[in-house]
Amino acid sequence: MTQTNLSSSVGSWVAQHPQTSRVFESLNIDYCCGGGKPLAQACLDRKLDPHQVLEKIEQVIHQIDDTTQDWLTASLSDLSDHIEQTHHAYLKTELPRLNGLIAKVVNAHGATHEELPQIQQVFTNLHQELEPHMFKEEMVLFPAIRQLEQSQENPSFVFGTVANPIRAMEQEHDNAGDGLAQIRELTQEYAVPKGACNTYRAMLDGLRELELDMHQHIHKENNVLFPRAIELEESRAVAAK
Repeated sequence: MTQTNLSSSVGSWVAQHPQTSRVFESLNIDYCCGGGKPLAQACLDRKLDPHQVLEKIEQVIHQIDDTTQDWLTASLSDLSDHIEQTHHAYLKTELPRLNGLIAKVVNAHGATHEELPQIQQVFTNLHQELEPHMFKEEMVLFPAIRQLEQSQENPSFVFGTVANPIRAMEQEHDNAGDGLAQIRELTQEYAVPKGACNTYRAMLDGLRELELDMHQHIHKENNVLFPRAIELEESRAVAAK
């Protein structure tokens, strides 16, 4: 296992010690789309003391967590299955539910909370982008990664190497991350306004949970699945020369 320190990327910390995601979530440090940034720089960007953050991380690492799955050693097929069955399944259920909740809240409170129509528009864009995104992963990229892993040599894909669709998926991840950040800002960190009804509270809670799940989801792809698939394909290409 690679030694992690302040110069290690945030994504590598979570890849090797998944439980550290709790620390990064609590400090609003991006470990999915921004997972390539060194820990020290990520802390400075948030005006945090890197050594204090490192201390928090080490405390979490030394706590026993039997629910943690080491996706660095799992098969690429198992990780792809997990993403589909866990994160994609969650989105397919949660996105339509949140769409309905947001519509109700906008209808009831949009006149007095001018940020609500903006939240609805950002969420609508996010929803419309995530559905075809998941389709492309499930029908094109993930099957290619499974085929790559199960073959003795690199398969011939119509899109060239797996790195090509991966780049496209990562760009879409960045777009999703931007949308989630906008929603967080528009809701003032999911703050419940005075006099909010239960539907309003449910909407904010659902949006908060959506962001948390998406962070885990994108992290597993950007920082674990995708780099491992590219590394496998490239190592085989070198060996074949």
